[in-house]
Amino acid sequence: MSQLEPQTDEQLLSDYRKGNEQAFMALTRRYERELYNFLLRFLGKSAQAEDVFQETFLQVHLSVDSFDASRRFRPWLYTIAANKARDLLRKQSRHGTVQVTGVEEGDEASFWDMMLQDSTTPDAILDQKQQTQAVRQIVAQMPEHLREILLLAYYNQMAYKDMAEALKIPLGTVKSRLHSAVAAFGRLWHEREKETEA
Repeated sequence: MSQLEPQTDEQLLSDYRKGNEQAFMALTRRYERELYNFLLRFLGKSAQAEDVFQETFLQVHLSVDSFDASRRFRPWLYTIAANKARDLLRKQSRHGTVQVTGVEEGDEASFWDMMLQDSTTPDAILDQKQQTQAVRQIVAQMPEHLREILLLAYYNQMAYKDMAEALKIPLGTVKSRLHSAVAAFGRLWHEREKETEA
C-alpha cells in the first residue's frame, strides 16, 4: 500500500491483531472526534462521553480477536459505544441521577443546525442560539432509542445498513424508528412553538 493511500479501519484492526500498537492508536485518533461528539450528544455531559469513549476502545481492545474481519469496523464500534452509553443511562436511572438535559455550551452545533435548517426563516436566523438550545432540549427529552437513531442518522450520517448493524435491528426497523423519531421531534417542536406563541 502506498504512503498516500490511508489504511482502512479494517486493515488497521488487522495490523493491531498482529501486534502493531500504532495501528490501534491510529484507529483511536481516527474516531476520536466523531465518536466523542456522538457520545456527548447522546449522554449530554463531557465527562461521561470521555469515560464511555475510553470504555469503548478498551472493549475494542479486549474483543479484537472476536471481530469478524469480513464486516465493517465502524458499525461494530458504534454498537459497542451505544451499548456502553445505554448501560450508563440505565445505571443512572436506577440511582436517580438527573436525566440528560442537553449538550454543553461551546460544542459544535452542526447536527442541531442541520435539524433546524428546514424550519428556519430569515427572521429566525437571528434567534439561532435560542433555537439551537431548544433543539437540544427537545432531543434530550426524546426516548433513548429515538434520540440515538436521530444522532446516528443526522449527525453521524450513517447509512441505514450501518445503523441496522450498529443497533442490531432489522433494516425495516431502522427506517420506521427514524420515521418515528423525526415525527416525534416535529411534534415536540410544534408544541414548543405553540407554547411560545401563547
